Amino acid sequence: MKFQNPQTLQQIAKLIDTEFIGDQNFEILGINEIHVVEKGDIVFVDHPKYYDKALNSAATTILINKKVDCPVGKALLISEDPFRDFNKITKYFNPFIASKGSISESAIIGENTVVQPNVFIGNNVSIGKNCIIHPNVTIYDNSVIGNNVTIHANTVLGADAFYYKNRPEGFDKLISGGRVVLEDNVDLGASCTIDKGVTGDTTIGKGTKIDNQVHVGHDTKIGEKCLIASQTGIAGCVIIEDEVTIWGQVGTNSGITIGKGAIILGQTGVTKSVAGGKSYFGTPVSESREKLKEMAEIKRFLKDRKDS
Repeated sequence: MKFQNPQTLQQIAKLIDTEFIGDQNFEILGINEIHVVEKGDIVFVDHPKYYDKALNSAATTILINKKVDCPVGKALLISEDPFRDFNKITKYFNPFIASKGSISESAIIGENTVVQPNVFIGNNVSIGKNCIIHPNVTIYDNSVIGNNVTIHANTVLGADAFYYKNRPEGFDKLISGGRVVLEDNVDLGASCTIDKGVTGDTTIGKGTKIDNQVHVGHDTKIGEKCLIASQTGIAGCVIIEDEVTIWGQVGTNSGITIGKGAIILGQTGVTKSVAGGKSYFGTPVSESREKLKEMAEIKRFLKDRKDS
């Protein structure tokens, strides 16, 4: 998430009431999670296990809960609770603003786009040309929809990420400040849920077709010309490359990559990254031919054992 205007280290430190290490005029351009940080971004870290990863990332300001040596060219914000203060920054620069009607005045809707009854379109939404938005679709703030997109009834774009910190008093939610982006010629079935990114975008690429009742988690990137069948659940921060086919009732772990042209057969649990151009099946996932051979060998072993 980029700020509308650059901020200084001193300004951010004042906002969250923390001390800082670095030049008070050190420039800060945005705030992002570790997997999408760029130069100019703040990233937060609150566990020693991940200190080195954060300090050596592309982020140039690290919101951290311990004084450490500051890398050259970077700055530190020393916080008792980086998770809490990351939320403060997100809410300050991307506050929730209630809509005054079912279609926000700030929404942009392209030529020849049809919006059916009972659709909600939030603030600063952009919808391209020749789209069809069917009844009861909900499109949260800041979503971006390309041209020739069809979204079927009851689908929700832009719900919050499922991202919590377990505290003694209960679960504390990480505030979502990202977006959903649908590129041109995407079709979404009925009752799908596409969560927005925590700080970046959840993206569905050109020409991808998604069946009914599919869930896509926060910050996931789905490539071009993919086919995803019903009741599939895709976790957050997944990368699905171009021309991937995913059949029904597939589930994935977070943070994995499915390579270009891969085929994931129905009811598979994609527990790890898989290469493109191959077919996969089962839980834990493996190449479908290998999995079927394994199943046949187990069946043969059990039969031989019974007969002996």
